[in-house]
Order: sequence, then structure tokens, then C-alpha cells
Amino acid sequence: MDAAVFSSRPYDRDALTACLRERAGADDLELHFYDAPLSAETVNLVARDTAACVFVNDRVDAGVIEHLAERGCPGVVTRSAGFNHIDLDAAQRHDLPVLRVPAYGPHGVAEHALALMMTLNRRTHRAYNRVREGNFRLDGLMGFQMHGKTVGVVGTGLIGAAVCRVLRGMGCAVLAYDTLPNPELESIGVAYCSLPELWPRCRVVTLHCPLNQHTHHLVDSETIAQMPNDAMLINTSRGGLVDTGAAYVALRQRRLGALGIDVYEEEEGLFFEDGSDDGLTDDLLARLVALPNVLITGHQAFFTREAIDNIAEATIENLRLLSDDEPVATDHPHRVHR
Repeated sequence: MDAAVFSSRPYDRDALTACLRERAGADDLELHFYDAPLSAETVNLVARDTAACVFVNDRVDAGVIEHLAERGCPGVVTRSAGFNHIDLDAAQRHDLPVLRVPAYGPHGVAEHALALMMTLNRRTHRAYNRVREGNFRLDGLMGFQMHGKTVGVVGTGLIGAAVCRVLRGMGCAVLAYDTLPNPELESIGVAYCSLPELWPRCRVVTLHCPLNQHTHHLVDSETIAQMPNDAMLINTSRGGLVDTGAAYVALRQRRLGALGIDVYEEEEGLFFEDGSDDGLTDDLLARLVALPNVLITGHQAFFTREAIDNIAEATIENLRLLSDDEPVATDHPHRVHR
């Protein structure tokens, strides 16, 4: 079986190729790498009877799904845990399996969320630039002690749970929200509550939930109004969880203390690309970057050696599942279904 790998970067190609080479019985799988994302404009790159391997900013909408099904595509494999970029209803209508990588590196993402949190708190990004200029003054660099502060964790899946454990180890009080509380986290002192209870009680809020119709713009102007004026918001999950325009207004009006994001709701076409010759073409992103209490990274929270290797291994396994004569069971742990 052949597979068209979209939005591929050198590290994707190296890891997938190495994993394929090391896998016994994977000789019949041939990978075709494309820099471009999958979309209505590039779907013709998927040859007949070829699987589509995608990433978070590929646009696998109903039209693309229909085209894939017409060409006998055996299924879609996403190199991510999230699947909001894929129209699952359309995939179900066309009986097109969708496979994902449910867990590739929760600790790496959790550590990046903490890195954003600590950098914003202690202003280390600003201190770094000052020292390079010979300025060793401390004015404007005062942070706060995390120990004893209350941090809200929205979503306590594998990543959110890892964040909770680290925060408890730092001596933070942790409030959490999830539709399914985790007894193990409760045993170490994490307290679950409703979102209306969580927002006003937390100095820091970090988001670790999936993006869907219920969580889109979970944090908006109304939500921010419930937070303390000095609250810090961290998002390493999906950009659409935050109404970025509302967050910018709140930062400017000092109704939000700080913002750290690794994801952006309009990141398609920006993140994972080098636009340094053109500068920031997204006006809102440019305005955010200019603020001293904002820290933005380009969807790199997942980007560890361990995660890339795990993603490659799970992706090759998923592609091999699609190449089998038997259909992928709907209860397979990697399959996404309604």
C-alpha cells in the first residue's frame, strides 16, 4: 500500500523512514512525502488506493473526504492526538476509517506548558534580552512564588494529569475541571470543580482539553471577566479554545495578567513555516507579540525526540492496519469514530 504524507518536514521524513526501515513486514508500504498540507487544492496528490497521512493544520473537510473515498483511499491517518481538523461525520458517511496517535508524549507537552508559565512569571525572556544588552537592572522583572498559588487545569487527560502532578510537586493548590474526574489525581490533592468555580479562584489557568463544538472559544470575554485581573492564561492544546481577540483586548485593558500560547486559532499557513522574510502578516498575532506579557511559541509543545519517534511508530502501525485485508475494528484504540 502507498501513503501520501502531507505537511511533512525533515524530522517527519527521517523518523517515518527510519521506523519503516526497522519494521519487519512493512516492505509493502511506500511513503510519498509532500511539504504542502492536504486541502481541496492538493487532494489530487493522493493517488488511487493510497492512504492519506495528515497533521494538525491539514484541512480534511467533507469535500476532501468525498474525493478520497471516490479514489478508493483506505483511510486517513493523522500524526496527532487531536482530530478537529477532520470531518468525522463525512468520514463515517463514506465509511472511511480515521486513525490517530492517542498518546505520543504527554510529559513533553506538560513540560512546555510549565515552561511558558515559568517564563512569563519570572520574565526570563525579558531578562535574557536585557543582559545581552548589558542591562542588569531588575525593574519590571518581579514575578511571584508559584508555591502556594492556586492553578486551574482544564482537562485532565494524559497531558493535564501530568501538569497536575508537576504543579502539586511545586506546592501549588490545583483546581481541575473535567467531565470525568481522575481518582488518582484526587488522591494527591487535586480538587475538581465546575468551570464557574474555577475561573475566579486561580492565579494561573492552563488548558488541556480537546477542541470541539462545546469547547470552541471556551475562554472568551465573558470567561476572562470572571478571572482575577492578574491571572495568567496558558494554552498548549488547540488555538480555537481561546477567543484570541478577546484575550488581546483584556491584556490591553489590564483585565488579564499574562498570556502564553503554543497554539493559535488562525495558525494555518503560519505555524510550521518560515515567514521571516515577510514579517508577521497576521495583524492580531503581530499585536500580541508586541506585548511584554505575552509569550508565543509555534506549536512546538509536542516537539521532543521521544514524541517524534512515538508518532512515527504509531503512524506506521496505523498505516499497516489500513493495508490489511480486514477492516479496522471500530473499537480499536487508535480509531476515531462517532
